[in-house]
Amino acid sequence: MSVLQGKTVGFGLTGSHCTFAETMPQIKRLVDAGARVIPVITQTILSTDTRFGRSEDWQKQLREITGEKIITTIPEAEPLGPSRLLDLMVIAPCTGNSTSRLANAITDSPVLMAAKATLRNQRPVVIAISTNDGLGLNSMNIAKLLTAKNIYFVPFGQDAPDKKPNSLVARMDLLKETCEAALQGRQLQPLLIERFQYS
Repeated sequence: MSVLQGKTVGFGLTGSHCTFAETMPQIKRLVDAGARVIPVITQTILSTDTRFGRSEDWQKQLREITGEKIITTIPEAEPLGPSRLLDLMVIAPCTGNSTSRLANAITDSPVLMAAKATLRNQRPVVIAISTNDGLGLNSMNIAKLLTAKNIYFVPFGQDAPDKKPNSLVARMDLLKETCEAALQGRQLQPLLIERFQYS
């Protein structure tokens, strides 16, 4: 039986729209493993349509997969701390913008408030990065989070070193396994993996 059985997981999505299609099946894997998943989204997702899909459609998918109301505001996310509702918080995808804010204790979105609420209760936060500057200016923020207590990373690597040498993206298909390890207080290994496929 999965360690996720009976757990309540907050699932925060930030504005890396190109990875949503890869992320949605991983939310279903958590639900199928017996977790209650509560979705939390940023204002960007709430209000932005892109070539990767309409906001309304992504929100519909989230509601259908989880069966839960989506948290869309900071006041809605704040009670997650005192209620101690979440056993685990996931941010996937986690943009460079959200990575930098989390690393510097800036709580200006529902997702970051949910993460702060989880860390307040000394419970794990799992991050699946998707950022074009992971090996650029944001590398210092990733390093800070890598050494922070109760923060775990979905294994990640360069997704397009020939075109975007600073870009890092997590292996979303390892998200469930990372969550299971985090609930046991350990980082899934190996952390640095090869994403890029040479032709």
